[in-house]
Amino acid sequence: MAARNGRSAAQVRQDIEVERDQLAEAVEDLRGGLAEATDIKGKMRSNLPAVAAGALGAGFFLAGGVGATMRLLARRGREGTTKAKVGPFSLVDRDD
Repeated sequence: MAARNGRSAAQVRQDIEVERDQLAEAVEDLRGGLAEATDIKGKMRSNLPAVAAGALGAGFFLAGGVGATMRLLARRGREGTTKAKVGPFSLVDRDD
């Protein structure tokens, strides 16, 4: 049976086999790149100081550290005797 584009069945099979091999190589390259791109542990290990600082800051913020610190520093004199005052901030003695 003659092909319409002038190629024989053997040539078409050979072209399909070549394309299949190229596709298999492309898939392997993609898998390798995907494994490298999703290697979160390796990325964290290379940026450990920044990751640790970010985790510490996020934990402090989520635990309410900002509010607790501001409540400690920005107390008004109504809860005790003012011990020291620096600008709008004052330290108070609550044991009176």
